[in-house]
Amino acid sequence: MSIIDDALAANANAAASYDGSRSGPPKPKIAIVTCADPRLSGILRLLALDEPDVDLIRNVGTVIDDDTIRSLVISTRLLGTKEIMIINHDGCGMTTFTDAELEARLRSESTDWPIAPARFYSFTDPVQNTREQMRKTRSHPWISADVPVRGFVFDVGTGLLTEVAADEPAAG
Repeated sequence: MSIIDDALAANANAAASYDGSRSGPPKPKIAIVTCADPRLSGILRLLALDEPDVDLIRNVGTVIDDDTIRSLVISTRLLGTKEIMIINHDGCGMTTFTDAELEARLRSESTDWPIAPARFYSFTDPVQNTREQMRKTRSHPWISADVPVRGFVFDVGTGLLTEVAADEPAAG
């Protein structure tokens, strides 16, 4: 049996006691954009947030791209989300290569030259990457100025978050 087959069997058992009271329209209070890294799978528990209160948007590298902006616009403009939290983390696999290195590897392994993805969004510094994603979110005209956008770096060793200032502190 495959992992998917096992998951389907587990779903059939779990659905027997499923609570359908959440079947109404979603009403999240906060949107969280974070990495798809499995080490962040328990992030809602670590933040003491209830699942129905969170619009959880995950992708590899905590990237604010067209699809993430689409999700954030819908979340804030249609679903009523009042805050946006961006959570990057240390030890991210996206820091272990450059876009050019991965593209060269994939082309050499496959001999194909697809046009997408145009970028993989690798980075070297999670703090700087978080700051960049905050700026991209804040600068979008359809993300209301009254919706706070705050960024954090999650320490995978301790489970603690460190807030990232929106702008770099002045040298001094």
